[in-house]
Amino acid sequence: MSFYDSAVPAYLQILSSLSGLLDKADAYAQAKKIQPEVLLAARLFPDMLPLSKQIQITCDHAVRGSARLSGGEVPSFPDTETTFGELKQRLAKTADYVKSVKPSLFDGAEDREITFPIGGGKTMTLKGQQYLTSFSLPNFYFHATTAHGILRMCGVEIGKRDFLGAN
Repeated sequence: MSFYDSAVPAYLQILSSLSGLLDKADAYAQAKKIQPEVLLAARLFPDMLPLSKQIQITCDHAVRGSARLSGGEVPSFPDTETTFGELKQRLAKTADYVKSVKPSLFDGAEDREITFPIGGGKTMTLKGQQYLTSFSLPNFYFHATTAHGILRMCGVEIGKRDFLGAN
């Protein structure tokens, strides 16, 4: 399996499924007469990030992972989304970016040294294989799963098939 095939289809599958989850959340909010902002601001626990930020961070990991693994510059997508529609646009823009990265640019990515910020003015350097399997994909799935969990906690009728994009 190519390195491209290890990363890009995983990113695209979940980005698409998150868009479907947001459709269901929007429909749920309308049916139950819940202000969309309530769901967008929902958190699993007070010290955790809200749904909107979970979606944005999931997108960030797909973009940054694709850029870093392909040896490209990491584009910046400001976190300005405040509605379901805007978050769906962010997901679509992210998927478009991920799709735009040529598979050949991932050649040799497993051995490429990737240096990235980890907060507090610090950086970390990992080989591409370790970056993908120990940082990018785990963080990507963590935030996507947390978004799913927030919506389920709020009563949106979704399950594992929705998370996987199989519905």
